[in-house]
Amino acid sequence: MTEAAELPPAPEVAREVFGDRFEDAVRYAELLADAGVQRGLIGPREVPRLWERHILNCAVLSEVVPEGVTVCDVGSGAGLPGIPLALVREDLKITLLEPLLRRTNFLAEVVELLGLDHVTVVRGRAEEVMGKLQPVHVVTARAVAPLDRLATWGIPLLRPYGEMLALKGDTAEEELKAAGTALSKLGAVETSILHVGQGIVDPLSTVVRVEVGESPGGVRFAAKRAKAARTGRTRRRR
Repeated sequence: MTEAAELPPAPEVAREVFGDRFEDAVRYAELLADAGVQRGLIGPREVPRLWERHILNCAVLSEVVPEGVTVCDVGSGAGLPGIPLALVREDLKITLLEPLLRRTNFLAEVVELLGLDHVTVVRGRAEEVMGKLQPVHVVTARAVAPLDRLATWGIPLLRPYGEMLALKGDTAEEELKAAGTALSKLGAVETSILHVGQGIVDPLSTVVRVEVGESPGGVRFAAKRAKAARTGRTRRRR
């Protein structure tokens, strides 16, 4: 028996969450349970709880993402939270940023199969693409790294007054407290912990929101950003 056969039917609430994209969400779940497991992107034990713990848990992030913005999903992995977010919100322009080739191959296949024209897959590390990617309004992440380290990768990708939304678990408050100094140095001006998914997921999804001011990444990254921009202009002129 294959891992895909262990995937439970989609819960009824998924129809409400994904609407016209429900069938695409089901196809994505099937891909995760099959190719995702075979390629080592999802553990076999996660298959029975793919809907509640992974897909819906990520889809409800849409509740706190503003309308019509650009999003970069850092360390996208198997596409969580980027792909569920894209299925719910076609008004967003989403970049799935992932350094590993086998993962970006999977992501590209999913994007093409599901016809997600508003999603782009980019292979690379956050620190490598700064200055190459246009700064975004929102950076998302899930299970990538502790908040202080995640912030050093994600915040410099933001445009001024943007925000990072990190899906976290029970350690959210503890991580936020520990990262306070680092976040300040990176230009954060406000932080909060949000709980989303009322009536959809139980427990609710926990989101750490980090809002930045006019200098995302702080002084440390201002020079890097300027140098990257100059290099980009030079290459274009050539």
